[in-house]
Amino acid sequence: MNHSLTENLCDTTSYGRHVWVYDLVTTSNARSKGYGRHLLAFVEEFAHQKNCKVVALSSGLERTVAHRFYEKHMNYEKPSYVFKKSL
Repeated sequence: MNHSLTENLCDTTSYGRHVWVYDLVTTSNARSKGYGRHLLAFVEEFAHQKNCKVVALSSGLERTVAHRFYEKHMNYEKPSYVFKKSL
């Protein structure tokens, strides 16, 4: 899949101008090797260059190890839950 970060630039009343990360995936054998940290650092630098004040992402409820990584190692906060309804 070919995807550009510019497609993830958003403006909302709650976050202002921000980048939304829809999926950040590393294979199980590549975890804990710094790839996620490097990917998020790249996204954060891109966001900074585009005058964004926030990088936001969603993560499945069962991904507790990923949540710990985002909060403890990358200094992300969990301000809300994301809800969806399939149609």
